[in-house]
Amino acid sequence: MTAGRVLRGCSGALAAGLAILLVVLLGSWVAAVAAGTPGPGGLVLLGHTAAAGLAGVLQRVADRRRGPAGLFAAAGVAALTAGVVSVFWWS
Repeated sequence: MTAGRVLRGCSGALAAGLAILLVVLLGSWVAAVAAGTPGPGGLVLLGHTAAAGLAGVLQRVADRRRGPAGLFAAAGVAALTAGVVSVFWWS
């Protein structure tokens, strides 16, 4: 197994994690609205939606291209995930 495959596999897991996190946040927002309580704000939902979408696009590039383009796309997923965690979850 090459380092590129490992990086693409890890970035795929990170991209899937962002998508799952978005689904959980949307579910908690729906539950909060139904209960009439404050839930995740619009900026949080928008940021996670954009990040999950961009991570999906980057992961598709990482899976389809070999060489530097695929590696940079996979590294982009990792950097994007680190950015989302640092901006929205570490405060």
